[in-house]
Amino acid sequence: MIGSGLDGRSVIVTGAGAGIGRATALRFAAEGARVLVADLNGDTAESAAAEIRAAGGTAETAVGDLSRQDVVDAVTATAVGRFGGIDVLVNNAGIMDDLSATADVTDAVWERVIRINLTAPFLLTRAVLPHMLEKGAGSIVFTASEASLRGSAAGAAYTAAKHGVAGLVKSTAIMYREQGVRVNAVAPGGTATSISVDAAPAPGGPAVMGKYAGNIGRIADPDELATAIVFLASDAARNVSGVVLPVDNGWSAV
Repeated sequence: MIGSGLDGRSVIVTGAGAGIGRATALRFAAEGARVLVADLNGDTAESAAAEIRAAGGTAETAVGDLSRQDVVDAVTATAVGRFGGIDVLVNNAGIMDDLSATADVTDAVWERVIRINLTAPFLLTRAVLPHMLEKGAGSIVFTASEASLRGSAAGAAYTAAKHGVAGLVKSTAIMYREQGVRVNAVAPGGTATSISVDAAPAPGGPAVMGKYAGNIGRIADPDELATAIVFLASDAARNVSGVVLPVDNGWSAV
């Protein structure tokens, strides 16, 4: 990418073992960045890191549940210890809900989806910000969702979590824009990833949502999202902050 300025920079990518996260980690490495591949699954994390190294890049791994503060602290410490600091954070890791409507959402589904999709990226953002502020520069990119822009792309829990992500992006962007930290998000539409949906049988969710969730258009390849993420993190987007960028084949415009 022309003018990316990513060569030699330290990048954390969460959920980097597969899908959008893996494609993003590989693309950052291709730009010359040093990448910390963070994932819940150690095997897929090491596979992604090995692919980066085989191509001549630099990669380390960190494994664990990022909704736990001790794991967040370990990921942050690993990036600082191995790379000397943190220039870019990509909060990509996430899970889908069961598409259930508000009256049908169980406590377990609500708490897990909010914890993984909203609390975990908040915790990691909070942890890396002091390191970026010390340098007077940094870029944070979240993976939001089409569900952060509308009410008909997922169940109540996932929609609430991703709307929360959009709010966190905008708030953080404003709070730190005078200190050199930019914060943005991509909002994927339909994308070919391994994320699974175990739809609830209750009629209040999928049966109603199906009337409004059409016009998805072409399903994106993960690398198309990775391209947008790397752009937002790069110097090419140095005047872009507080943006939730749809990468959805125009679905959000319908």
